[in-house]
Amino acid sequence: MQKKIEAIIKPFKLEEIKQALAEIGSFGMTISDVKGFGQQKGHTALYRGAEYEVDFLPKTKIEIIVSEEMADLVIETIEKTAKTGKIGDGKIFVYDVSQAIRIRTGQTGNEAI
Repeated sequence: MQKKIEAIIKPFKLEEIKQALAEIGSFGMTISDVKGFGQQKGHTALYRGAEYEVDFLPKTKIEIIVSEEMADLVIETIEKTAKTGKIGDGKIFVYDVSQAIRIRTGQTGNEAI
């Protein structure tokens, strides 16, 4: 079985995480620019003299599908690399993937990832 690892991180950590994952042999990922908030609840900003609330902060979402054997190492690498120790470092979610198919070749399972 494969695992889907979804990490929501601070955007400036993306390149560092990408390099750390390449060093452990994980290469394929999907990246999305997203917005959200957690405990920090956004912040207040000033625009043309008017104060307004910024509810959603820019984040980057990384999605990686790996074999079950690689999952813990990938999770540990993301966690260690993304951590700044400050609010807003992000979250990691792990899902079971019941099937993976490479469209071009028809390969399935670990061969597809």
